[in-house]
Amino acid sequence: MAVLMSGCSSDDPAQAKEWQRDYCAKLGSWQDAAHTTTTSEADADTSDGQSVQSPELDYTESAGHAVIEASKRLDRADLVHGGTHILDDTVNAVGGDVGAEGRAVSYCDSSGFETLVSSAG
Repeated sequence: MAVLMSGCSSDDPAQAKEWQRDYCAKLGSWQDAAHTTTTSEADADTSDGQSVQSPELDYTESAGHAVIEASKRLDRADLVHGGTHILDDTVNAVGGDVGAEGRAVSYCDSSGFETLVSSAG
């Protein structure tokens, strides 16, 4: 636990752990939505070709904003992972960077919330 919390400037370890849990839950929700949207878009490409924004895409955008906001809270707490900021990795992951998504997932794994996220890729 000392290694886990060493990068966090929060004076309340329980609060920091709650922020981490919240972040990882939101990351997992975004992953689920993003992977569903990717599958839906592939299916739409083989259909009639009409372009209509799906509810899944709206939810994916909303989930992306939510996980970025959660990462901002961790960033303000100066919680750094692997020499990078969780905020940077999250923004890049939501933007489609699979490597950044992997680092974000790794953060959740090392925080003890691996069951809240999917493996990246």
